[in-house]
Amino acid sequence: MAEFGSLSLVPPLLAIGLAIVTRKAVLSLFLGVWAGGVIFTGGFGLGQTFEWIAAAIGDSTFHAQIIIFTLLLGSAVAMIWRLGGSHAVRDWAIERLDTRRKVGVATWLLGLLLFFDDYANTAVVGSTMRDVSDHLRISREKLAYLVDSTAAPVATLAVSSWVAFQLSMIESGYEAADIAASEVPNAFAVFLESIPYNAYAILAIAMVGIVVLSGRDYGEMLAAEHRAAETGRVTREDARPMQDVAAELGEPSVENPRLLAFFLPIGVLVVATLGTALWTGYAPGASLYDTVIDADYAVALIFGSFAMVVSTYVLGYTTGRLTLGESVDTTIDGFGIMLTAVTILVLAWSIGNVVEALGTGEYVGGVAGQVLDPALLPVVVLGTAAFVAFSTGSSWGTMAIVTPIAVPVAWELTGDHTMVAALVGSVFSGAIFGDHASPISDTTVLSATFTGADLVDHVRTQLYYAVTVGVVAAALLVVWGYTRITPWLLLSVGVVALVGLVYGLSALDGRRRGVDPAVSDDADAAVADD
Repeated sequence: MAEFGSLSLVPPLLAIGLAIVTRKAVLSLFLGVWAGGVIFTGGFGLGQTFEWIAAAIGDSTFHAQIIIFTLLLGSAVAMIWRLGGSHAVRDWAIERLDTRRKVGVATWLLGLLLFFDDYANTAVVGSTMRDVSDHLRISREKLAYLVDSTAAPVATLAVSSWVAFQLSMIESGYEAADIAASEVPNAFAVFLESIPYNAYAILAIAMVGIVVLSGRDYGEMLAAEHRAAETGRVTREDARPMQDVAAELGEPSVENPRLLAFFLPIGVLVVATLGTALWTGYAPGASLYDTVIDADYAVALIFGSFAMVVSTYVLGYTTGRLTLGESVDTTIDGFGIMLTAVTILVLAWSIGNVVEALGTGEYVGGVAGQVLDPALLPVVVLGTAAFVAFSTGSSWGTMAIVTPIAVPVAWELTGDHTMVAALVGSVFSGAIFGDHASPISDTTVLSATFTGADLVDHVRTQLYYAVTVGVVAAALLVVWGYTRITPWLLLSVGVVALVGLVYGLSALDGRRRGVDPAVSDDADAAVADD
């Protein structure tokens, strides 16, 4: 492979920069892929560009499965809307969640509960809370942040599709380190030891709780929240929401909407997804742990979303609210509301093909690897993983690139399994940090999709919080590197620091903008027009 060096950074950074400046995600991503084609071929590069785009779908079974999952969920969302389920759950929740704080806490807790997969998490939590948050004039940007920051961070810490992948990365790292088999610890034991060093994930979850309980915001989120509370516009006036069910499908003509039309499909999605995951991972004599680790979560998501669609068809037919023909038409309409999300996903994956061809990850890893002070290794690895994830939009891809580099370096310099665990946690932490800050991340795209937010507005508002948490996480890793204080104590200090930063930054920004840093939690003042 040709050596492209620093030129390999141009395509992803161009795409990200253009997306933030122009707010045109599709155009920006395409130009980023095209720039990669020009660099790779040394010519016009358009043929190579479309080859990468085609490969993003055709050469990856996983990508094709995620597209099917997304389209099926679009169908289910449209069916639930037509059956009146969204209105029913909104009316039910409004009676119980009558303040902005209650809605925020409910979103946070629901995100913690659905820990088994980040995609399913964003779909269920975003779809469930969107209408309720709209009613209380919570901006779509705020809801997208709450959903995004309790999806991947939760999945990376609990028994989930993420952990199965992370364990394989730990094993790959030890293989790359060429350590004697007798000295290689159990991968799951290393994962457990790495958890407190995954500082960004833990602190990101804590940050959501701090923001919703305090009711305070800063940066562009503060402006978005005041816009929504004062004008009732939950999105910016010229925003392009990733999904707008009401605009696409119109108001459902269903009298007395029933909660069953919402909770049954959601329940079917969760049960069918978990059941299929266990089924795909089961083998005679296998333990529950092995079954969970070996499960095929992509297949489980497809089966779960398909079962969800079937349940809406059954509901529509048995209640007489939708004929079979109307259900089929609604399914097609549901595919349509997901086309923007699918387009952006494909182009984001295409950027991944570009950086793989240009060797972006290896280049960044090689540059960062020149900093070899053992005390600074965790924070260097955090920063490297964050930059790779930000540039590629893939936290899993980042883990695959950085972990096999980080583990051998840690072992060669220290011969200490604790340092290996610290670096493993730092890789996971940085991968999620960069993923949250990147407009070309699939989880960022899906979070904006299922909450109905504008993608770039979601990134611009979330970036302030992601960077705040990232800086605190980096500072804790530096302190640990030099002092070896127990990371659990440092995490407690980090939570306290985040509380102080949220109150301090919101007060400063509120004074600068001439607004209250905490939007009123008075439900009567916050009720939007139906």
